[in-house]
Amino acid sequence: MDESASAFLMFLSLIAGLGVFLLGMKYLSEGLQAIAGDRLRKMIQAVTNNRFMAAGVGAGVTCLVQSSHVTVITAIGFVNAGFMTLSQAIGVIMGANIGTTITGWVLALNIGDQGLPMLGISALVYRFAKKDKLRYGAMAVMGLGMIFFGLELMKDAFAPIQQMPEFLVWFQKFEADNYIGVLKCAAVGCVMTLIVQSSSATLGITIGLAVTGVIPFHTAAALVMGQNIGTAISASLAAIGTTTNAKRAAYAHIIFNVVGVAWITAIFSPYLVLVERFVGLFGFDPAEVVTLPDGRQTYPDVTAGIAAVHSGFNIVNTLVFLPFTHALADLLTRLFPDREFREEPHLTLLDGRLIATPAIGIEQSRRELVRMGEQIDRMLQRVRKAIAGEQLSESEVDKIFHKEEVLDIMQKEVTVFLTGLLSSSVPRAVADEARRIIRMADEYESVSDYIANIMKLLLRHQKADLVFNQADRDSLVRLHDEVADYIAMVNRGCAENHPEIVSKAHSRGDGITHIVRDLRGTHLAGVSVTPVNPLTTVIYTDMLNAYRRVKDHAMNVAEALAGQK
Repeated sequence: MDESASAFLMFLSLIAGLGVFLLGMKYLSEGLQAIAGDRLRKMIQAVTNNRFMAAGVGAGVTCLVQSSHVTVITAIGFVNAGFMTLSQAIGVIMGANIGTTITGWVLALNIGDQGLPMLGISALVYRFAKKDKLRYGAMAVMGLGMIFFGLELMKDAFAPIQQMPEFLVWFQKFEADNYIGVLKCAAVGCVMTLIVQSSSATLGITIGLAVTGVIPFHTAAALVMGQNIGTAISASLAAIGTTTNAKRAAYAHIIFNVVGVAWITAIFSPYLVLVERFVGLFGFDPAEVVTLPDGRQTYPDVTAGIAAVHSGFNIVNTLVFLPFTHALADLLTRLFPDREFREEPHLTLLDGRLIATPAIGIEQSRRELVRMGEQIDRMLQRVRKAIAGEQLSESEVDKIFHKEEVLDIMQKEVTVFLTGLLSSSVPRAVADEARRIIRMADEYESVSDYIANIMKLLLRHQKADLVFNQADRDSLVRLHDEVADYIAMVNRGCAENHPEIVSKAHSRGDGITHIVRDLRGTHLAGVSVTPVNPLTTVIYTDMLNAYRRVKDHAMNVAEALAGQK
Protein backbone atom coordinates (compact mmCIF):
# COMPACT_ATOMS: atom_id res chain seq x y z
CA MET A 1 0.00 0.00 0.00
CA ASP A 2 1.52 3.37 -1.01
CA GLU A 3 1.90 6.27 1.41
CA SER A 4 -1.02 8.27 -0.03
CA ALA A 5 -3.39 5.35 0.51
CA SER A 6 -2.04 4.88 4.06
CA ALA A 7 -2.53 8.56 4.78
CA PHE A 8 -6.10 8.40 3.46
CA LEU A 9 -6.92 5.37 5.64
CA MET A 10 -5.34 7.11 8.63
CA PHE A 11 -7.52 10.16 7.98
CA LEU A 12 -10.69 8.03 7.74
CA SER A 13 -9.82 6.24 11.00
CA LEU A 14 -9.23 9.59 12.70
CA ILE A 15 -12.57 10.98 11.49
CA ALA A 16 -14.33 7.80 12.62
CA GLY A 17 -12.73 7.94 16.04
CA LEU A 18 -13.51 11.64 16.41
CA GLY A 19 -17.14 11.06 15.40
CA VAL A 20 -17.58 8.25 17.92
CA PHE A 21 -15.86 10.39 20.58
CA LEU A 22 -18.14 13.40 19.97
CA LEU A 23 -21.28 11.26 19.94
CA GLY A 24 -20.11 9.67 23.18
CA MET A 25 -19.72 13.12 24.78
CA LYS A 26 -23.27 13.95 23.67
CA TYR A 27 -24.76 10.76 25.12
CA LEU A 28 -22.77 11.09 28.33
CA SER A 29 -23.96 14.68 28.77
CA GLU A 30 -27.61 13.87 28.03
CA GLY A 31 -27.60 10.83 30.30
CA LEU A 32 -26.03 12.67 33.23
CA GLN A 33 -28.39 15.62 32.80
CA ALA A 34 -31.43 13.35 32.83
CA ILE A 35 -30.25 11.63 36.02
CA ALA A 36 -29.22 14.84 37.79
CA GLY A 37 -31.99 17.14 36.51
CA ASP A 38 -33.23 18.28 39.93
CA ARG A 39 -29.69 18.80 41.19
CA LEU A 40 -28.93 21.01 38.21
CA ARG A 41 -31.89 23.23 39.04
CA LYS A 42 -30.92 23.47 42.70
CA MET A 43 -27.36 24.36 41.71
CA ILE A 44 -28.49 27.16 39.42
CA GLN A 45 -30.85 28.47 42.13
CA ALA A 46 -27.93 28.43 44.60
CA VAL A 47 -25.97 31.02 42.61
CA THR A 48 -25.56 34.11 44.77
CA ASN A 49 -23.24 37.10 44.82
CA ASN A 50 -20.80 34.92 46.77
CA ARG A 51 -18.11 34.46 44.13
CA PHE A 52 -16.90 31.14 45.60
CA MET A 53 -20.44 29.75 45.57
CA ALA A 54 -20.89 30.87 41.94
CA ALA A 55 -17.59 29.24 40.92
CA GLY A 56 -18.57 26.05 42.75
CA VAL A 57 -21.90 25.98 40.92
CA GLY A 58 -20.15 26.50 37.58
CA ALA A 59 -17.75 23.64 38.28
CA GLY A 60 -20.51 21.34 39.54
CA VAL A 61 -22.87 21.98 36.63
CA THR A 62 -20.05 21.44 34.12
CA CYS A 63 -19.12 18.13 35.75
CA LEU A 64 -22.74 17.02 35.45
CA VAL A 65 -23.31 18.16 31.86
CA GLN A 66 -19.74 17.33 30.78
CA SER A 67 -19.48 20.52 28.73
CA SER A 68 -18.11 23.92 29.74
CA HIS A 69 -19.56 25.23 26.46
CA VAL A 70 -23.10 24.39 27.63
CA THR A 71 -22.50 25.89 31.09
CA VAL A 72 -21.07 29.12 29.69
CA ILE A 73 -23.83 29.69 27.13
CA THR A 74 -26.39 28.89 29.86
CA ALA A 75 -24.82 31.58 32.07
CA ILE A 76 -24.85 34.02 29.13
CA GLY A 77 -28.47 33.11 28.50
CA PHE A 78 -29.42 33.74 32.14
CA VAL A 79 -27.70 37.13 32.09
CA ASN A 80 -29.50 37.93 28.85
CA ALA A 81 -32.85 37.03 30.44
CA GLY A 82 -32.10 39.08 33.55
CA PHE A 83 -32.03 36.09 35.93
CA MET A 84 -28.33 36.34 36.76
CA THR A 85 -26.11 39.34 37.41
CA LEU A 86 -22.87 39.89 35.52
CA SER A 87 -20.76 39.19 38.65
CA GLN A 88 -22.62 35.94 39.27
CA ALA A 89 -22.15 34.85 35.67
CA ILE A 90 -18.41 35.59 35.77
CA GLY A 91 -18.09 33.37 38.85
CA VAL A 92 -20.03 30.56 37.12
CA ILE A 93 -17.86 30.87 34.00
CA MET A 94 -14.68 30.63 36.05
CA GLY A 95 -15.99 27.52 37.75
CA ALA A 96 -16.96 26.03 34.38
CA ASN A 97 -13.32 26.18 33.32
CA ILE A 98 -12.43 23.99 36.31
CA GLY A 99 -15.32 21.58 35.73
CA THR A 100 -14.37 20.93 32.12
CA THR A 101 -10.99 19.50 33.18
CA ILE A 102 -12.76 16.41 34.56
CA THR A 103 -12.80 15.03 31.01
CA GLY A 104 -9.00 14.72 31.02
CA TRP A 105 -9.04 12.77 34.26
CA VAL A 106 -11.75 10.45 32.91
CA LEU A 107 -9.54 9.73 29.91
CA ALA A 108 -6.56 9.21 32.25
CA LEU A 109 -8.30 6.12 33.65
CA ASN A 110 -6.71 4.31 30.70
CA ILE A 111 -9.50 1.75 30.26
CA GLY A 112 -9.72 2.10 26.50
CA ASP A 113 -9.86 -1.70 26.03
CA GLN A 114 -13.11 -1.78 27.99
CA GLY A 115 -14.71 0.96 25.87
CA LEU A 116 -16.33 -1.38 23.34
CA PRO A 117 -17.76 -3.84 25.94
CA MET A 118 -19.12 -0.88 27.97
CA LEU A 119 -20.71 0.50 24.82
CA GLY A 120 -22.29 -2.81 23.79
CA ILE A 121 -23.71 -3.84 27.17
CA SER A 122 -25.06 -0.40 28.05
CA ALA A 123 -26.60 -0.04 24.58
CA LEU A 124 -28.63 -3.22 25.22
CA VAL A 125 -29.76 -1.91 28.62
CA TYR A 126 -30.67 1.46 27.07
CA ARG A 127 -32.67 -0.24 24.32
CA PHE A 128 -34.77 -2.50 26.56
CA ALA A 129 -34.93 -0.66 29.92
CA LYS A 130 -38.35 0.69 30.87
CA LYS A 131 -37.48 2.92 33.84
CA ASP A 132 -36.12 6.37 32.99
CA LYS A 133 -33.38 6.32 35.64
CA LEU A 134 -31.99 3.00 34.38
CA ARG A 135 -32.41 4.00 30.74
CA TYR A 136 -30.58 7.30 31.03
CA GLY A 137 -27.96 5.81 33.34
CA ALA A 138 -27.26 3.29 30.57
CA MET A 139 -27.08 6.17 28.09
CA ALA A 140 -24.39 7.85 30.21
CA VAL A 141 -22.36 4.62 30.43
CA MET A 142 -22.87 4.07 26.70
CA GLY A 143 -21.51 7.58 26.07
CA LEU A 144 -18.51 6.88 28.29
CA GLY A 145 -17.84 3.66 26.39
CA MET A 146 -18.02 5.53 23.09
CA ILE A 147 -15.56 8.12 24.40
CA PHE A 148 -12.98 5.47 25.26
CA PHE A 149 -13.62 3.52 22.07
CA GLY A 150 -13.35 6.68 19.98
CA LEU A 151 -10.10 7.59 21.73
CA GLU A 152 -8.69 4.13 20.95
CA LEU A 153 -9.64 4.57 17.29
CA MET A 154 -7.85 7.93 17.22
CA LYS A 155 -4.77 6.40 18.89
CA ASP A 156 -4.69 3.62 16.30
CA ALA A 157 -5.09 6.20 13.53
CA PHE A 158 -2.10 8.20 14.79
CA ALA A 159 0.15 5.17 15.32
CA PRO A 160 1.33 4.88 11.65
CA ILE A 161 2.62 8.47 11.79
CA GLN A 162 5.70 7.14 13.62
CA GLN A 163 6.70 5.44 10.32
CA MET A 164 5.94 8.52 8.18
CA PRO A 165 8.96 10.87 8.31
CA GLU A 166 7.24 13.65 6.35
CA PHE A 167 4.43 13.85 8.92
CA LEU A 168 6.89 13.80 11.81
CA VAL A 169 8.85 16.65 10.24
CA TRP A 170 5.64 18.67 9.89
CA PHE A 171 4.66 18.09 13.54
CA GLN A 172 8.15 19.05 14.69
CA LYS A 173 7.55 22.56 13.31
CA PHE A 174 5.09 23.07 16.17
CA GLU A 175 7.18 21.80 19.07
CA ALA A 176 6.90 23.88 22.24
CA ASP A 177 10.65 23.92 22.91
CA ASN A 178 10.84 27.73 23.30
CA TYR A 179 8.48 30.63 24.05
CA ILE A 180 7.61 31.22 20.37
CA GLY A 181 6.98 27.50 19.95
CA VAL A 182 4.65 27.50 22.96
CA LEU A 183 2.65 30.38 21.45
CA LYS A 184 2.48 28.63 18.06
CA CYS A 185 1.19 25.43 19.68
CA ALA A 186 -1.33 27.39 21.72
CA ALA A 187 -2.56 29.05 18.51
CA VAL A 188 -2.95 25.63 16.85
CA GLY A 189 -4.92 24.37 19.87
CA CYS A 190 -7.16 27.43 19.69
CA VAL A 191 -7.88 26.96 15.96
CA MET A 192 -8.50 23.21 16.39
CA THR A 193 -11.10 23.90 19.10
CA LEU A 194 -12.82 26.52 16.96
CA ILE A 195 -13.05 24.04 14.08
CA VAL A 196 -14.22 21.05 16.11
CA GLN A 197 -16.41 23.20 18.42
CA SER A 198 -15.50 21.02 21.41
CA SER A 199 -12.53 21.43 23.73
CA SER A 200 -13.07 17.84 24.95
CA ALA A 201 -12.73 16.52 21.40
CA THR A 202 -9.60 18.59 20.83
CA LEU A 203 -8.27 17.26 24.13
CA GLY A 204 -8.95 13.72 22.87
CA ILE A 205 -7.00 14.40 19.66
CA THR A 206 -4.13 15.88 21.66
CA ILE A 207 -4.02 12.85 23.96
CA GLY A 208 -4.12 10.52 20.94
CA LEU A 209 -1.10 12.30 19.43
CA ALA A 210 0.82 12.31 22.72
CA VAL A 211 0.11 8.70 23.72
CA THR A 212 1.41 7.44 20.36
CA GLY A 213 4.54 9.60 20.70
CA VAL A 214 3.77 11.81 17.68
CA ILE A 215 4.12 14.90 19.86
CA PRO A 216 6.02 15.22 23.17
CA PHE A 217 4.40 16.07 26.51
CA HIS A 218 5.37 19.76 26.50
CA THR A 219 3.84 20.26 23.03
CA ALA A 220 0.61 18.57 24.13
CA ALA A 221 0.53 20.84 27.20
CA ALA A 222 0.88 23.95 25.01
CA LEU A 223 -1.94 22.74 22.73
CA VAL A 224 -4.17 22.39 25.79
CA MET A 225 -3.46 26.00 26.75
CA GLY A 226 -4.73 27.18 23.37
CA GLN A 227 -7.84 25.04 23.67
CA ASN A 228 -8.94 27.20 26.60
CA ILE A 229 -8.94 30.27 24.35
CA GLY A 230 -10.71 28.41 21.55
CA THR A 231 -13.55 27.25 23.76
CA ALA A 232 -13.98 30.79 25.14
CA ILE A 233 -14.28 32.28 21.65
CA SER A 234 -16.60 29.46 20.54
CA ALA A 235 -18.94 29.86 23.52
CA SER A 236 -18.90 33.64 23.16
CA LEU A 237 -20.52 33.34 19.73
CA ALA A 238 -23.67 32.58 21.74
CA ALA A 239 -23.71 36.24 22.83
CA ILE A 240 -24.44 37.46 19.29
CA GLY A 241 -27.79 39.20 19.28
CA THR A 242 -28.09 39.29 23.08
CA THR A 243 -28.21 42.20 25.53
CA THR A 244 -25.13 44.26 26.36
CA ASN A 245 -24.88 42.60 29.77
CA ALA A 246 -24.80 39.14 28.18
CA LYS A 247 -22.05 40.28 25.80
CA ARG A 248 -20.05 41.48 28.83
CA ALA A 249 -20.26 37.96 30.30
CA ALA A 250 -18.93 36.53 27.02
CA TYR A 251 -16.07 39.06 26.97
CA ALA A 252 -15.26 38.17 30.59
CA HIS A 253 -14.82 34.54 29.51
CA ILE A 254 -12.40 35.53 26.76
CA ILE A 255 -10.43 37.90 29.02
CA PHE A 256 -10.22 35.24 31.73
CA ASN A 257 -8.72 32.64 29.39
CA VAL A 258 -6.54 34.91 27.26
CA VAL A 259 -4.91 36.61 30.26
CA GLY A 260 -4.55 33.24 31.99
CA VAL A 261 -2.82 31.68 28.99
CA ALA A 262 -0.59 34.76 28.64
CA TRP A 263 0.84 34.52 32.15
CA ILE A 264 1.06 30.71 32.27
CA THR A 265 2.97 30.56 28.96
CA ALA A 266 5.42 33.12 30.35
CA ILE A 267 6.42 30.59 33.05
CA PHE A 268 5.67 27.51 30.94
CA SER A 269 8.80 25.43 31.61
CA PRO A 270 8.77 25.87 35.43
CA TYR A 271 5.03 25.13 35.41
CA LEU A 272 5.54 21.83 33.55
CA VAL A 273 8.27 20.83 36.02
CA LEU A 274 5.80 21.39 38.89
CA VAL A 275 3.13 19.32 37.09
CA GLU A 276 5.57 16.46 36.45
CA ARG A 277 6.57 16.44 40.13
CA PHE A 278 2.91 16.49 41.18
CA VAL A 279 1.84 13.53 39.02
CA GLY A 280 5.06 11.77 40.04
CA LEU A 281 3.75 11.71 43.63
CA PHE A 282 1.01 9.38 42.37
CA GLY A 283 3.35 7.13 40.39
CA PHE A 284 2.80 8.73 36.96
CA ASP A 285 5.66 9.59 34.60
CA PRO A 286 4.54 11.47 31.45
CA ALA A 287 7.85 10.62 29.76
CA GLU A 288 7.63 6.85 30.40
CA VAL A 289 7.73 4.77 27.19
CA VAL A 290 6.11 1.33 26.88
CA THR A 291 6.79 -0.91 23.88
CA LEU A 292 3.78 -2.93 22.79
CA PRO A 293 4.02 -6.54 21.48
CA ASP A 294 3.62 -5.30 17.89
CA GLY A 295 6.65 -3.04 18.31
CA ARG A 296 4.72 0.23 18.67
CA GLN A 297 5.73 2.65 21.39
CA THR A 298 3.21 4.35 23.63
CA TYR A 299 3.30 6.84 26.50
CA PRO A 300 0.47 5.66 28.83
CA ASP A 301 1.10 8.17 31.64
CA VAL A 302 1.14 11.20 29.40
CA THR A 303 -2.68 11.41 29.65
CA ALA A 304 -2.46 12.00 33.41
CA GLY A 305 0.17 14.67 32.79
CA ILE A 306 -2.03 16.45 30.25
CA ALA A 307 -5.02 16.27 32.62
CA ALA A 308 -2.91 17.75 35.43
CA VAL A 309 -1.70 20.57 33.16
CA HIS A 310 -5.30 21.38 32.21
CA SER A 311 -6.66 21.23 35.77
CA GLY A 312 -3.73 23.06 37.31
CA PHE A 313 -3.99 25.94 34.87
CA ASN A 314 -7.73 26.45 35.35
CA ILE A 315 -7.68 26.05 39.15
CA VAL A 316 -4.78 28.48 39.61
CA ASN A 317 -6.21 30.94 37.06
CA THR A 318 -9.58 30.89 38.85
CA LEU A 319 -7.96 31.49 42.24
CA VAL A 320 -6.05 34.43 40.76
CA PHE A 321 -9.12 36.00 39.11
CA LEU A 322 -11.79 35.19 41.71
CA PRO A 323 -10.98 38.10 44.09
CA PHE A 324 -11.36 40.51 41.16
CA THR A 325 -14.78 39.28 39.95
CA HIS A 326 -16.62 42.50 40.86
CA ALA A 327 -13.75 44.65 39.58
CA LEU A 328 -13.85 42.81 36.24
CA ALA A 329 -17.62 43.31 36.06
CA ASP A 330 -17.20 47.05 36.73
CA LEU A 331 -14.45 47.30 34.09
CA LEU A 332 -16.59 45.59 31.46
CA THR A 333 -19.53 47.84 32.33
CA ARG A 334 -17.36 50.91 31.69
CA LEU A 335 -15.80 49.49 28.51
CA PHE A 336 -19.16 48.41 27.10
CA PRO A 337 -21.80 50.88 28.35
CA ASP A 338 -25.53 50.23 28.08
CA ARG A 339 -27.23 51.27 24.88
CA GLU A 340 -29.33 54.40 24.88
CA PHE A 341 -32.56 52.49 24.33
CA ARG A 342 -33.84 50.04 26.90
CA GLU A 343 -33.07 46.40 26.17
CA GLU A 344 -35.85 43.98 27.03
CA PRO A 345 -34.69 40.41 27.60
CA HIS A 346 -36.84 37.95 25.66
CA LEU A 347 -36.95 34.20 25.87
CA THR A 348 -36.45 33.82 22.12
CA LEU A 349 -32.92 35.17 22.53
CA LEU A 350 -32.20 32.06 24.61
CA ASP A 351 -33.81 29.66 22.18
CA GLY A 352 -31.36 26.94 21.26
CA ARG A 353 -28.93 27.74 24.06
CA LEU A 354 -30.81 25.98 26.83
CA ILE A 355 -32.37 23.13 24.84
CA ALA A 356 -29.01 21.38 25.26
CA THR A 357 -29.66 21.33 29.04
CA PRO A 358 -33.34 20.35 29.44
CA ALA A 359 -33.39 20.63 33.25
CA ILE A 360 -32.07 24.19 33.12
CA GLY A 361 -34.30 24.99 30.15
CA ILE A 362 -37.34 23.91 32.19
CA GLU A 363 -36.21 26.11 35.09
CA GLN A 364 -35.80 29.06 32.73
CA SER A 365 -39.28 28.49 31.32
CA ARG A 366 -40.79 28.29 34.79
CA ARG A 367 -39.22 31.64 35.64
CA GLU A 368 -40.72 33.09 32.49
CA LEU A 369 -44.06 31.80 33.74
CA VAL A 370 -43.52 33.70 37.00
CA ARG A 371 -42.82 36.84 34.96
CA MET A 372 -46.13 36.35 33.16
CA GLY A 373 -47.91 36.25 36.52
CA GLU A 374 -46.15 39.45 37.58
CA GLN A 375 -47.28 41.20 34.38
CA ILE A 376 -50.89 40.18 35.09
CA ASP A 377 -50.63 41.60 38.62
CA ARG A 378 -49.59 44.96 37.16
CA MET A 379 -52.46 44.88 34.67
CA LEU A 380 -54.95 44.27 37.49
CA GLN A 381 -53.53 47.13 39.57
CA ARG A 382 -54.16 49.64 36.75
CA VAL A 383 -57.61 48.27 35.93
CA ARG A 384 -58.64 48.65 39.60
CA LYS A 385 -57.94 52.38 39.44
CA ALA A 386 -60.30 52.71 36.49
CA ILE A 387 -63.05 50.69 38.18
CA ALA A 388 -62.74 52.77 41.36
CA GLY A 389 -63.48 55.88 39.28
CA GLU A 390 -59.94 57.22 38.87
CA GLN A 391 -59.28 58.81 35.50
CA LEU A 392 -56.42 56.96 33.81
CA SER A 393 -54.10 58.80 31.47
CA GLU A 394 -53.81 57.66 27.88
CA SER A 395 -50.32 56.23 28.56
CA GLU A 396 -51.62 54.17 31.52
CA VAL A 397 -54.40 52.71 29.37
CA ASP A 398 -51.89 51.95 26.61
CA LYS A 399 -49.68 50.11 29.13
CA ILE A 400 -52.54 47.74 29.97
CA PHE A 401 -53.03 46.79 26.33
CA HIS A 402 -49.26 46.68 25.74
CA LYS A 403 -48.84 44.17 28.57
CA GLU A 404 -51.55 42.02 27.01
CA GLU A 405 -49.53 42.00 23.77
CA VAL A 406 -46.34 41.22 25.69
CA LEU A 407 -47.99 38.26 27.40
CA ASP A 408 -49.22 37.03 24.04
CA ILE A 409 -45.64 37.10 22.72
CA MET A 410 -44.25 35.48 25.87
CA GLN A 411 -46.77 32.65 25.61
CA LYS A 412 -45.71 31.99 22.01
CA GLU A 413 -42.02 32.11 22.95
CA VAL A 414 -42.48 29.66 25.83
CA THR A 415 -44.44 27.31 23.57
CA VAL A 416 -41.85 27.46 20.76
CA PHE A 417 -38.98 26.94 23.19
CA LEU A 418 -40.55 23.99 25.00
CA THR A 419 -41.75 22.41 21.77
CA GLY A 420 -38.13 22.42 20.62
CA LEU A 421 -37.07 20.92 23.93
CA LEU A 422 -39.70 18.19 23.66
CA SER A 423 -38.43 17.28 20.20
CA SER A 424 -35.12 16.18 21.73
CA SER A 425 -34.51 13.13 23.90
CA VAL A 426 -35.69 14.10 27.40
CA PRO A 427 -36.83 12.06 30.42
CA ARG A 428 -40.54 11.50 30.88
CA ALA A 429 -40.65 13.71 33.99
CA VAL A 430 -39.07 16.64 32.10
CA ALA A 431 -41.45 16.14 29.17
CA ASP A 432 -44.47 16.12 31.51
CA GLU A 433 -43.34 19.34 33.19
CA ALA A 434 -42.73 20.98 29.81
CA ARG A 435 -46.30 20.18 28.76
CA ARG A 436 -47.63 21.57 32.04
CA ILE A 437 -45.73 24.83 31.54
CA ILE A 438 -47.02 25.15 27.97
CA ARG A 439 -50.58 24.76 29.29
CA MET A 440 -50.00 27.24 32.14
CA ALA A 441 -48.53 29.83 29.76
CA ASP A 442 -51.60 29.48 27.54
CA GLU A 443 -53.92 29.96 30.55
CA TYR A 444 -52.00 33.05 31.70
CA GLU A 445 -52.27 34.51 28.22
CA SER A 446 -56.05 33.94 28.33
CA VAL A 447 -56.19 35.71 31.70
CA SER A 448 -54.52 38.77 30.16
CA ASP A 449 -57.03 38.73 27.29
CA TYR A 450 -59.98 38.95 29.69
CA ILE A 451 -58.33 41.67 31.78
CA ALA A 452 -57.82 43.69 28.58
CA ASN A 453 -61.50 43.04 27.72
CA ILE A 454 -62.55 44.47 31.09
CA MET A 455 -60.58 47.63 30.30
CA LYS A 456 -62.21 47.82 26.86
CA LEU A 457 -65.68 47.56 28.48
CA LEU A 458 -64.82 50.38 30.89
CA LEU A 459 -63.63 52.58 27.99
CA ARG A 460 -66.78 51.79 26.04
CA HIS A 461 -68.88 52.80 29.08
CA GLN A 462 -66.97 56.06 29.47
CA LYS A 463 -67.21 56.85 25.75
CA ALA A 464 -71.02 56.59 26.03
CA ASP A 465 -70.88 59.19 28.87
CA LEU A 466 -72.30 56.68 31.31
CA VAL A 467 -71.35 56.05 34.95
CA PHE A 468 -72.04 53.19 37.32
CA ASN A 469 -74.08 53.96 40.40
CA GLN A 470 -72.17 53.76 43.67
CA ALA A 471 -73.52 50.30 44.60
CA ASP A 472 -72.48 48.75 41.28
CA ARG A 473 -69.07 50.47 41.40
CA ASP A 474 -68.45 49.22 44.95
CA SER A 475 -69.49 45.69 43.98
CA LEU A 476 -67.13 45.68 40.99
CA VAL A 477 -64.23 46.90 43.16
CA ARG A 478 -64.98 44.17 45.72
CA LEU A 479 -65.10 41.50 43.01
CA HIS A 480 -61.91 42.86 41.43
CA ASP A 481 -60.06 42.64 44.76
CA GLU A 482 -61.26 39.06 45.28
CA VAL A 483 -60.06 38.02 41.82
CA ALA A 484 -56.76 39.92 42.20
CA ASP A 485 -56.07 38.15 45.51
CA TYR A 486 -56.95 34.86 43.85
CA ILE A 487 -54.47 35.53 41.03
CA ALA A 488 -51.80 36.52 43.55
CA MET A 489 -52.34 33.24 45.43
CA VAL A 490 -51.96 31.20 42.22
CA ASN A 491 -48.88 33.24 41.24
CA ARG A 492 -47.24 32.47 44.60
CA GLY A 493 -47.97 28.78 44.09
CA CYS A 494 -46.24 28.90 40.69
CA ALA A 495 -43.26 30.93 41.94
CA GLU A 496 -42.70 28.57 44.88
CA ASN A 497 -43.67 25.47 42.86
CA HIS A 498 -46.35 24.40 45.36
CA PRO A 499 -48.85 22.17 43.52
CA GLU A 500 -50.93 21.78 46.69
CA ILE A 501 -52.23 25.31 46.05
CA VAL A 502 -54.88 23.66 43.85
CA SER A 503 -57.07 22.75 46.86
CA LYS A 504 -57.26 26.39 47.95
CA ALA A 505 -57.81 27.44 44.35
CA HIS A 506 -60.88 25.22 44.09
CA SER A 507 -62.48 26.40 47.34
CA ARG A 508 -61.80 30.11 46.75
CA GLY A 509 -62.77 29.78 43.10
CA ASP A 510 -66.19 28.45 44.06
CA GLY A 511 -66.58 31.45 46.35
CA ILE A 512 -65.87 33.87 43.50
CA THR A 513 -68.40 32.08 41.30
CA HIS A 514 -71.05 32.58 44.01
CA ILE A 515 -70.12 36.27 44.31
CA VAL A 516 -70.57 36.74 40.54
CA ARG A 517 -73.99 35.09 40.63
CA ASP A 518 -75.11 37.18 43.62
CA LEU A 519 -73.93 40.43 42.01
CA ARG A 520 -75.70 39.64 38.74
CA GLY A 521 -78.94 38.86 40.59
CA THR A 522 -78.69 41.97 42.77
CA HIS A 523 -78.07 44.23 39.77
CA LEU A 524 -80.98 42.82 37.74
CA ALA A 525 -83.28 43.08 40.75
CA GLY A 526 -82.26 46.70 41.21
CA VAL A 527 -82.97 47.50 37.55
CA SER A 528 -86.64 46.70 38.08
CA VAL A 529 -86.76 49.25 40.92
CA THR A 530 -84.50 52.00 39.60
CA PRO A 531 -84.20 52.24 35.78
CA VAL A 532 -80.64 51.86 34.42
CA ASN A 533 -79.33 52.50 30.91
CA PRO A 534 -79.46 49.16 29.06
CA LEU A 535 -75.85 49.59 27.90
CA THR A 536 -74.75 49.89 31.54
CA THR A 537 -76.47 46.60 32.36
CA VAL A 538 -74.87 44.88 29.35
CA ILE A 539 -71.38 46.16 30.24
CA TYR A 540 -71.83 45.37 33.95
CA THR A 541 -72.85 41.75 33.29
CA ASP A 542 -70.12 41.36 30.65
CA MET A 543 -67.56 42.52 33.23
CA LEU A 544 -68.89 40.00 35.74
CA ASN A 545 -68.49 37.26 33.14
CA ALA A 546 -64.97 38.45 32.32
CA TYR A 547 -63.94 38.29 36.00
CA ARG A 548 -65.39 34.79 36.24
CA ARG A 549 -63.38 33.75 33.18
CA VAL A 550 -60.22 35.27 34.71
CA LYS A 551 -60.84 33.11 37.78
CA ASP A 552 -61.50 30.01 35.64
CA HIS A 553 -58.23 30.35 33.71
CA ALA A 554 -56.29 31.03 36.93
CA MET A 555 -57.80 27.86 38.39
CA ASN A 556 -56.63 26.00 35.28
CA VAL A 557 -53.10 27.27 36.02
CA ALA A 558 -53.31 25.82 39.54
CA GLU A 559 -54.64 22.52 38.20
CA ALA A 560 -51.86 22.31 35.61
CA LEU A 561 -49.29 23.01 38.34
CA ALA A 562 -50.72 20.06 40.29
CA GLY A 563 -50.62 17.85 37.20
CA GLN A 564 -54.40 17.62 36.90
CA LYS A 565 -56.03 17.29 33.50
